[in-house]
Amino acid sequence: MGNQLAGHARRLVPQTLVVAVLAGGAGAYVVADKTVRLTVDGRVRTVHTLAADVDGVLRQQHIAVGGHDIVAPAPGHPLHDGDTVAVRYGRPLTLTLDGRQQRVWTTGTTVAAALRQLGVRADGAFLDASRGAAIGRHGLVLSVRTQRRVTVVADGRAHIVRTHAMTVRGAVADAGLLLGPQDTVSPGAGAFPQDGLAVTVARVRTAQATRREPVPYRVVRHRDPSLPRGTTVVDVAGRAGLRELRYDVRTVDGVASATRVVRSRVTRAPVAEVRRVGTGRPARSPRPRVTSGTSRASAASPGLDWHALALCESGGRPHVVDPSGRYGGLYQFDVRTWRGLGGRGLPQNAGPAEQTVRAQRLYATRGTAPWPVCGRHLLR
Repeated sequence: MGNQLAGHARRLVPQTLVVAVLAGGAGAYVVADKTVRLTVDGRVRTVHTLAADVDGVLRQQHIAVGGHDIVAPAPGHPLHDGDTVAVRYGRPLTLTLDGRQQRVWTTGTTVAAALRQLGVRADGAFLDASRGAAIGRHGLVLSVRTQRRVTVVADGRAHIVRTHAMTVRGAVADAGLLLGPQDTVSPGAGAFPQDGLAVTVARVRTAQATRREPVPYRVVRHRDPSLPRGTTVVDVAGRAGLRELRYDVRTVDGVASATRVVRSRVTRAPVAEVRRVGTGRPARSPRPRVTSGTSRASAASPGLDWHALALCESGGRPHVVDPSGRYGGLYQFDVRTWRGLGGRGLPQNAGPAEQTVRAQRLYATRGTAPWPVCGRHLLR
């Protein structure tokens, strides 16, 4: 019965007051008993405290906070009955975002909350942990690859792709394109594909081509005092050689951009031309004479001035060769015409009489046409 009375007496004492007698009994003070709502990392509990400020209730509840933790209201803030005190612990997060690693602190208790707090755009992103995964006080290691929109221009077309790739090469592959061993990309294949990036692929090919070109022959000249000065006799006709060149032709998107000779070889050697150059005194060419009965052509052309024609064509020199090396002799035959008239060898190597006979045969069939400039002298 005594215990019941004592309990009843205690209930009669107001629970919101505690009277303390100051030293010496000089006076007393009253401390309020407060009801506080305490939230720690989202977990809510109600506590009764005599603490005057936020620091006091945290100490009373054995809650230690550090520099990365958040307390609201601030630790020194006065505490009133019915207040709410929230504590969120900081958590270390080793975050690799699109290949770049950093250490950050977050008060988010899940991966999704941490990413929101850090402002990381996670829509469509690739994460190596679930968005709902909890982050403990010890922290978390997290890798995030955001989704980016990249345009790849190749083969005359634009390919738009959404990719998590960490390199331009990976973005090109995500676009369904293959890079050849010589193809180039801009930006470089190892660059990071930012959102909105435009990538250009250049198709590079190397093919081989072959070309043949002539090799000039050299001219060997021998001084010959037995020939009159200004006279040239070709003993060996020159012939150009042949060279084969093999090229590497580099094309970019089908357009040739560079060529490089990879092999050069002579498939036919040139033949040097050998000439005798007269150094003797100029000799007056004897007037060609046509004897009767030499040929039907000579008999058929009486009254023609073959000497005048020879003087106009060759200066009357039977062994002369024109500067081009094509025409020779008194009447400047070319080799084909000379041989068509029955001549052998080169016309400039034949005697004056034989040259005149061949010229008369030519006149009998073609008139003065073979000598368009000097033919008029023949008819004087």
